[in-house]
Amino acid sequence: MTVGLTTVLLFVVFGVLLFLGVPISVSILVSALVTAASTLSWDQVTFIAMQKMNSGVESFSLLAIPLFILAGNIMNNGGIARRLINFAQIFVGKIPGSLAQANILGNMLFGALSGSSVAAASAMGGTINPIEKENGYDPAYAAAANIASAPTGLLIPPTSAFIVYSTVAGGVSVSTLFMAGYIPGILMGICCMGVAFFWAIRHKMKAVGRDKSRSILKTTWEAIPSLLLIIIVIGGIVAGIFTATEGAGVAVLYCLVLSLIYRSISLKSFMDILLKSAKTSGIIMFLISASSAMSFVMAYAGIPQAISSGLMGLTSNKYVIFLLMNIILLVVGMFMDITPAILIFTPIFLPIATKLGMSSVQFGVMLIFNMCLGNITPPVGSVLFVGCGIGEVTIEEVTPKLIPYFAVLILALLAVTYIPALSLAIPNAMGLTVK
Repeated sequence: MTVGLTTVLLFVVFGVLLFLGVPISVSILVSALVTAASTLSWDQVTFIAMQKMNSGVESFSLLAIPLFILAGNIMNNGGIARRLINFAQIFVGKIPGSLAQANILGNMLFGALSGSSVAAASAMGGTINPIEKENGYDPAYAAAANIASAPTGLLIPPTSAFIVYSTVAGGVSVSTLFMAGYIPGILMGICCMGVAFFWAIRHKMKAVGRDKSRSILKTTWEAIPSLLLIIIVIGGIVAGIFTATEGAGVAVLYCLVLSLIYRSISLKSFMDILLKSAKTSGIIMFLISASSAMSFVMAYAGIPQAISSGLMGLTSNKYVIFLLMNIILLVVGMFMDITPAILIFTPIFLPIATKLGMSSVQFGVMLIFNMCLGNITPPVGSVLFVGCGIGEVTIEEVTPKLIPYFAVLILALLAVTYIPALSLAIPNAMGLTVK
């Protein structure tokens, strides 16, 4: 069977299974098995599939994923959101639309702590939306600000998305990726704040100041223990004190101690957190395992090389190819969650990007930025659905309010794509390995 027919078979089977509502991990595995069976015997297919699925999760660095998930869930149940919103109000309390600004800044902080855009949208939206309603905010506007800014936590470290990418990309330094995500993540947040500001000016919204019954010192003091997590984990990883996996363990211990000090967690709730974390981790690890089998099938069939040749055949202009890659990844992000997208499309597009002079670090940031935008777009944007549910608005109501955010974030994505310094300035300044 030719490469073209193999490619069509793989993606047609995958697409049909998704359309039928089959879970994405099962769709990935079945499409890989069917494609492999078209060129190999069934005994070979089953043996190779088991081997590749096992080796796909046989990585010490992947242990960081369930640990970061557990840390994020503990933080999400620890009353952290309210403290971060109060802290954010110190800086944005006098700006028009200040509650939306506090929501965005809070998402940047909480997303960085939890590493989950869905958790950020849920925790921040659930905390600040009632306050926004009391102050006459348009529910759709409030939900749009929450939805658009929640994915910043996928770029601002620590984040498991970079750990997954590091594994698939052949061991790109996790600490380098973490540092590379800061400027793009902050840029994403600033873009959201800019849109919220101009919307507030246009609709003559007044600033809602911080709670005057609480001093700035007290508010800051309450937020410091949570913010210290970022410094301890990222500082320890970059300084070489511990690995990303060990840093994730430190994060779990720190979050647990913090929750006990705040008295925000009981034995029953802790057991629920463990169960929820185990379920989420199991889903992600099976996704990684199934995607490893698909990656092998694609490599065996020569699909990445065929796609690379096809793109190169369209044009020799690397800027046009980067634009085409972004368009494809944006569409992928609309239909696929971030983990399978990273696992499937990194082996396809990374060789093309590096061949055209883009570092694997910058490509990783660009890829995850695309997935951030996919998180907030229909039909399967997880943050979009959670944000609408928390904000008690429909997708139809919030979509027009999201369009300005999406347009500005597209410009930010192009800046990250075409200006390497946005991703590489901090790693280079710190002397980290960039390749």
